[in-house]
Amino acid sequence: MCRSIVSPPVRKSDHVSVESVETNLYILTSGRRRIPAHAKILASASPVLESIIDSPLKRRSFEKTIPILGVPCDAVEVFVSFLYSNRCNEEHMEKFGIHLLALAHVYLVPQLKTQCTKALIGRLTVENVVDVLQLARLCDAPDLYLKCMKVISNRFKSVEETEGWKFLQNNDPHLELEILKFIDDVESRRKSTRKHLQEQSLYFQLSEAMDCLQHICTEGCTSVGPYDKEPSKNRAPCSKFSTCEGLQHSIYHFANCKKRVNGGCVRCKRMWQLFKLHSSICESPDSTCKVPLCRQFKTRGKQVKNKKEEARWELLVRKVVAAKAISSLSLPKRKLEQQEQPRSLREAINCHVSVAC
Repeated sequence: MCRSIVSPPVRKSDHVSVESVETNLYILTSGRRRIPAHAKILASASPVLESIIDSPLKRRSFEKTIPILGVPCDAVEVFVSFLYSNRCNEEHMEKFGIHLLALAHVYLVPQLKTQCTKALIGRLTVENVVDVLQLARLCDAPDLYLKCMKVISNRFKSVEETEGWKFLQNNDPHLELEILKFIDDVESRRKSTRKHLQEQSLYFQLSEAMDCLQHICTEGCTSVGPYDKEPSKNRAPCSKFSTCEGLQHSIYHFANCKKRVNGGCVRCKRMWQLFKLHSSICESPDSTCKVPLCRQFKTRGKQVKNKKEEARWELLVRKVVAAKAISSLSLPKRKLEQQEQPRSLREAINCHVSVAC
């Protein structure tokens, strides 16, 4: 049962003074409750209510009544109180958040709409998310709509079991299709992001491999070094030894493999591609670069035979160069990460590098 209440408190505002307030207006609720209010305060808070108040009376009466129906009486009381104070506590949001959002949308009260949106976002559950989504769609609340869509996408299996979803399937097939399309788009973006991250990881690994190849052929590492120098037996591992070690094994294999002559060794083909990639990004003069085959690849690169393959190769080169530039900018951080990196992880990265090459 709805009960009558006292008149809302009159507060000073920038728009109206207490002395000039008229009190011959009532809000009529669904339960026939009459809430006394002040016309000028309501008009200053809501352009819709202002339009209703300024419209001529249909009957000869000194009293104007504005019906606000379709929501609980207490929700209307909280709504009118907000128009006076511009505040709404958490208890009211918990009980009437959905009704207040609808009222804020209908009567164009943006401050209340913003508060309701934030409150409903924080109270979304699997059970109520479909109902809140329908309301957000009707009330033009994009932030709330997007959050509901994300909750449904992330927990779709659980949402499918709710009564709200079953009701939606039977009564709003267009919104159901909208949700399913959103879920499909999210999954497509996730796949695209995973693919992009995998590609970026490959480019960074190849960039590091180029640095290690230059280091091995110029300075030498633990077991392989320049052709004109003997590798030092007491040389300590370098900072990128996880990659360097794999490259040293591959270089040693490349130098001694008998299948390489006939092109029958997959490992040698990968090493051959690394030498070619180095020559494509090498900026050293031909006479000073000590990486094997660098001069030969640079000379052969001028004779383009397959334009399609050459274009794909140039794209790979640009990606590796970009990754190399990004790596150089974050070098101090990477050094710290390498010092803290466990040996098992280094070996895993080395395996990935070997496969990528």
